Order: sequence, then C-alpha cells, then structure tokens
Amino acid sequence: MERDEAWNLLNRYNQNPFHLYHAQVMEGVMKYFALREGFSDAEEFWGIVGLLHDLDFEQFPEEHCIRQQIIMKEHGVDPAIIRATISHGWMLTVDVKPEHRMEKILYATDELTGLIGAVALMRPSKSVRDMEVRSIAKKFKTPAFAAGCSREVIRRGAELLEWSLEELFANTLEAMRNVNLVQ
Repeated sequence: MERDEAWNLLNRYNQNPFHLYHAQVMEGVMKYFALREGFSDAEEFWGIVGLLHDLDFEQFPEEHCIRQQIIMKEHGVDPAIIRATISHGWMLTVDVKPEHRMEKILYATDELTGLIGAVALMRPSKSVRDMEVRSIAKKFKTPAFAAGCSREVIRRGAELLEWSLEELFANTLEAMRNVNLVQ
C-alpha cells in the first residue's frame, strides 16, 4: 500500500482534524523508530501502520481494532498491516499481542504521544521541542491529567520493549521532536 492510498482510506473514515493529526504524528513517530531500530528498509511500511492504526476509532469507538479489520480487508490492505494496526488494541479490544518490534513500539507509543501532546499544550511554548522528560514523568503520575491516556498500556508497552518508563518517555519525546507536524 502506498502512502497516498493509506491517506485516502484514512480520510474516508475520519474527518475530525484531531484524529487526522494524531494519525500523522504516529506515522512520523513510527518512521522515526523504524530508522532508529535498524528497519530503514521498512520505514514506509512502519509509517503506514502508524497512519492507519486508528482507522476505525472515529466512527466505531466501541469496536476499535475490531471494525478496522473488516474495513481493511474490504479494501485489500496487506494482512501484515492489519495485524500490526490491531495489535495496539491488545488486552483492550482484541487478543492480538504485539510480537514484532514495530507492533511493540506502536503499542507503547500510541497512548504516550497523547500524554506528551497534552503536556505540550500546558507549556507556554505549546511545543515538545523544549520539553524535558521529567515534565512527562510528573504528569504521568497524575491520573487526572490526560485521563484518557492509559498509564497501564504505557507501562505494558515499556515492558514489551524492555525499556524503563523513562527510556520510553525519552525515546518517544525524541521521536515526536522529529515529526515535522509537531511544533
């Protein structure tokens, strides 16, 4: 699947600017990690997984990661993309455990990018560029802050990657700094 084809599919099921923005952030984060983790030959594939990971969320939030399997199959999406995108719903809506390094990174960073984005909005600069890991750690410990971002998923993601929470925070922050959409 080419990027423009993935973008058109995403826009067919998503109109909310926030959802489209989040998809693009995750595309950039996943491409960053593909390069960082030594999968440069799969950078575009990782990016498409990031772009499409929440394909069904806007229209079918109660069936997230379930409905998108059907949608993607109907559109002839590569089964590897389908498996990777639904694995971020592990222990939430599906029983597909993240196995590949890419799937583990998607699982670990999806919720965390939301938390980091919320921390950025609280800053005078509204940016991740001047953010420090300790700011993320502090807000992570405050359950009422960005309450929709599951701390348990973030913790499990760090465990899957065999990183400390601080490593996950630092690595994801660096990835977000490298996404051109993020200020």
